[in-house]
Amino acid sequence: MEDWNVKWYQFTEHPGSDSCWSLSTGPDGRIYAAACCELQPGQTVKLVRYDQQNDVLEYLFNLDEMVEDPRDSGRATQCKIHYSFAPSMSDGIMYMATHLSGPPVDQPSYSPWGSWHDEKRCFRGSALLAFDTKTDKVLWWDTLIAKEGCRCLVHDEERSLLYALTYPRDHMIVYDLKKRQTRDIGRIGSVNSQVLFLDDKHRVWTSSDYGHIIRYDPQKDRMETSPYVLPHNPEFQNGWHSVFYDAVASPEGGCVYAVTWIAQPRLMRIWLNEGDWGHVEDIGSTTQDRDPTLSCDTFLDHCGGLVFGAEQTQ
Repeated sequence: MEDWNVKWYQFTEHPGSDSCWSLSTGPDGRIYAAACCELQPGQTVKLVRYDQQNDVLEYLFNLDEMVEDPRDSGRATQCKIHYSFAPSMSDGIMYMATHLSGPPVDQPSYSPWGSWHDEKRCFRGSALLAFDTKTDKVLWWDTLIAKEGCRCLVHDEERSLLYALTYPRDHMIVYDLKKRQTRDIGRIGSVNSQVLFLDDKHRVWTSSDYGHIIRYDPQKDRMETSPYVLPHNPEFQNGWHSVFYDAVASPEGGCVYAVTWIAQPRLMRIWLNEGDWGHVEDIGSTTQDRDPTLSCDTFLDHCGGLVFGAEQTQ
């Protein structure tokens, strides 16, 4: 088994950063990260890029400055990018959308529900930004979702469309990059899925908070709900809260591997084009067995994500 050298890169030039939700290869082949400040009052997310040649981090810009939403405005801040990098391979643009949770500069915490009608405190909305990785310039920005954050983002490059899930209302929206317009497709539930993925028919897949696959078909312009519940532990789960946490396409094509969120998450393989709703294989639990009669923090079982290695092992 090959040994891997691991090195820690701290966000030293953004010391208030308390989390990193997004790490992505850009269309230029370089690694981009979001140095987030999701719990710090009056802070913002900073875009960071790894310089492999010099083995250092480059700090590119503060999001609040680029989208004209100052962190000290008194509103909830542009504090993080949450699973919302979307590279465009054809033109070298990295799209990114912001999420909420960072409190105003003079408050200890932020509630999107409690501040929904407060014009001075309410989150302005998820900011969508187009960054040209060839020139290192921000080309434009727009408000993707008013008052709400973007939980996750996926790019249908052939059709110049971005799909996103909103928080807290848990709606699916589509953004037309040519028209620069957002359209609300509809509500999914109350607990966000953490991932969206596309198939070869341009359908958009996610899941609901009751463990059902949700699929938007652009040909029908309609969201559909699978009658089947995603795999879960039958001893103490009924599928509720079995939302997708991460998904990765098989390098060979034809199927997607996905994992559900916390509370003994399950790994599954989904053959998207088999039958009306694809064929879902339950591969099993991603974490250790435990006594379900004993209480524990659900994050003890948390599966942080999925990736294929160079030898195509997940």
